[in-house]
Amino acid sequence: MTSTVIPSAGFVPSPNVASIKESATIAVSNRAKALKAAGRAIIDLGAGEPDFDTPEFIRRAAQRAIDAGATHYTATEGILPLRQAIADEANALYRGTDPVQPSEVVVSNGSKQSLFNACFTLFGPGDEVLIPTPSWTSYYEMVSLARAIPVPVYGTLEHGLRVSAAALAEAATSRTRGIMLNSPSNPTGSVYDADELSAILALAAERGWWVISDEIYRRITYGLDAPSVLALSPTRERLVIVNGVAKAYAMTGWRIGWTIAPRAVSAAMGALQSHSTSNAAAVSQHAALAGLTDRTSADAAVEAMVAVFRQRRDAAVAILDDARATYIRPDGAFYLYIAVGDGDAFAQRLLETAGVAVVPGSAFLTPEWVRLSYAAPTEHVLEGVRRLVAAL
Repeated sequence: MTSTVIPSAGFVPSPNVASIKESATIAVSNRAKALKAAGRAIIDLGAGEPDFDTPEFIRRAAQRAIDAGATHYTATEGILPLRQAIADEANALYRGTDPVQPSEVVVSNGSKQSLFNACFTLFGPGDEVLIPTPSWTSYYEMVSLARAIPVPVYGTLEHGLRVSAAALAEAATSRTRGIMLNSPSNPTGSVYDADELSAILALAAERGWWVISDEIYRRITYGLDAPSVLALSPTRERLVIVNGVAKAYAMTGWRIGWTIAPRAVSAAMGALQSHSTSNAAAVSQHAALAGLTDRTSADAAVEAMVAVFRQRRDAAVAILDDARATYIRPDGAFYLYIAVGDGDAFAQRLLETAGVAVVPGSAFLTPEWVRLSYAAPTEHVLEGVRRLVAAL
């Protein structure tokens, strides 16, 4: 009996995915792992993942949930106690007259899925979406997958590569439908202050644009609070807030994110998710619930982790300052964004000859830079920065 072999050369990708690129951050991580497997000593400063264990009180809550039978399907939009806890946390920030209801929360398999759900639900063919740049690599791809048009709007060096409302207004056209915000920012660590965000929100309200605000790093700041758009906007009429437990609670592998949006938008995102992944893992939802409701334990865990991140940042930027390197001083998240000239060539040379993995800035549409993550053991971070400076 013979079998038919379909050659891979015969595969023609659907137009849905023909132009999509692999995540650059994942590609760097995979290359670093491959070199490690081959016996190379590699310092991996490419991944955007806290190097801390998930806090013990959250792990214990997950174990109790398993023992109690939390191993079955849940509602697509998530268990009600978790959605209520998310709504409560949001309402502690929000000052408008339309408080967040649990029915306006959709829990997903990570904030990445929540961002995709929002883009796919709000935007379509021909729509333009303004993206402050540099921004996380997946924003551009998600907007494109919705068959909309990502429009990079570049920040200025003197403002930490943040963009202004004026720059967004200048980039807008009659086809502009929304803005994707991220503060603190990946890849720069820049934080938009209340005045900057308020001006952007006012512009969006005036033009009738949607605002998707990715606030996944909001609790990781160093002396400068990162305001939520919820605290600055009098209405949630055209706001979608995206958050999750991955970064602040060191729960990347638990895959829990969520959106807060007007009821009609949330219903549409829930329907979309019901045909893609359905509910997030039940036990992970109960673990996230513990993180959001045991505030004393959660605050202590987050503050301890952020204190270590701050120590690493301060030590790393001291090395960069001594070398007179050009970089963005991060007020949040856990990244250093460093100007190197040709970022692609520099990142490849740094990995292959110095054994340090960083992400080239071309992934964030700014090819003269590289992103270095200090979510790694302190000695690795400092040695990695020293090798980077030597390579410069």
